[in-house]
Amino acid sequence: MPEIQDLLLYLPLLIISFTVHEFGHAWVALKQGDDTAYRQGRVTLNPAAHIDPIGSLLLPGIAVLTGLPVLGWARPVPVTTRNFRDYRRGDLLTSSAGVAGNALLILAFALIGEVAAAGLVHGWAMAPTLEVVWRMCRVGGTLNAALIVFNLIPVPPLDGSRIIVHFLSARGAQTYAELSRYGVLILYGLLFMGGFNFIGPLANAMNTVVVRLVDLPFGLQ
Repeated sequence: MPEIQDLLLYLPLLIISFTVHEFGHAWVALKQGDDTAYRQGRVTLNPAAHIDPIGSLLLPGIAVLTGLPVLGWARPVPVTTRNFRDYRRGDLLTSSAGVAGNALLILAFALIGEVAAAGLVHGWAMAPTLEVVWRMCRVGGTLNAALIVFNLIPVPPLDGSRIIVHFLSARGAQTYAELSRYGVLILYGLLFMGGFNFIGPLANAMNTVVVRLVDLPFGLQ
């Protein structure tokens, strides 16, 4: 069944992507002086520490099986910003760390995918396995690009809202803080009105650029 195959392809990639994203927040927060996430066991690449059963497994699984837009989440990393040695720097770095982790995954998927593609072209052994690896890498790269674009949308509680607030005036930041209570409603409203339709094409373009840049120096295909 194609739906089951898609589920087996997307769900592991989503779990990996969520795990790296949340680990990035937790690790950078610790480096900036806040050990809140560390004390809760979140500075780890163990998916069990970050995955939300409903947001990371159930809802994305239903979406994949039914063809609905995939909207999921992991357990938010707890951050106590007053613990940062430098509040503004610490908050900016910690808020950006999740998408930085996704960017590293795009590069990793591009490199592994190029190796798998080279194996298919040159007739290496285990061609069926290489084909699965290549497909997972292409999907994984695009998925992480989509997570970057989505998380940088400046609507609370997404990472973009934590970044943009540092570039607003005091009055603008106060108004923005009042908006945060409606953030989830705004996101779901945008979802059902097609406000996220730009994410797919932009994510595909981002991943394609990385794949081509990787291919240039390595020439694996």
